[in-house]
Amino acid sequence: MYYSFIELLQKENRSIAIKTLFLYFEILMESITIHDKNFVPYLKHDEIQEIIKKLALKVYEDYKDETPIFVGVLNGVIMFFSDFLKYYPGKCEIAFLQVSSYSGTQSTGIVYKKMDLTKDVVDRHIILMEDIVDTGNTLENLFEYFKNTQRPKSLKVASLLLKPDVFQKDFTIDYVAKEIPNKFVLGYGLDYDELGRNLPDLYQLEEGRINH
Repeated sequence: MYYSFIELLQKENRSIAIKTLFLYFEILMESITIHDKNFVPYLKHDEIQEIIKKLALKVYEDYKDETPIFVGVLNGVIMFFSDFLKYYPGKCEIAFLQVSSYSGTQSTGIVYKKMDLTKDVVDRHIILMEDIVDTGNTLENLFEYFKNTQRPKSLKVASLLLKPDVFQKDFTIDYVAKEIPNKFVLGYGLDYDELGRNLPDLYQLEEGRINH
């Protein structure tokens, strides 16, 4: 059962009420404004590092006898990709490509390939590295691109974040560091109209959910 601040005081749960008040002001003080939107703290940098380390070791267990190519999908993946590689203890190669389907906080539904793949990946084990997966439209287009033009030996996906409430596809996201609710997130590589990528922590949009 949830109580309001006044109810907590009336029930003589003053210590809980005081802690709640301090937590509220702490969140308020750490909130940020990017363009016209307010964002509140969601995941601290240390917490992000912990879930990435666990993810990297999980992927390693499946590829410790192979030399996979990790393909970073730019631009949002850059921080996640860099930290993931630090924690991955096995042999690997890297490559990049760039696609986009966003304008502001909304997905356009149309995926644009801005930069082609930087390495030949034919007959290689490929892991696509994503910062976040929501509807899955971008990945669906990437799967078609790789299968039709690159012909890898295998193709899997590792994502820092997944929004299961809005994921619409019948394929599987093989490796996920954290599932999150359907709120727009910012920081740690993710942007709102190109701002906020450099923030070390993750923030959520204060107003609530945005459908992608």
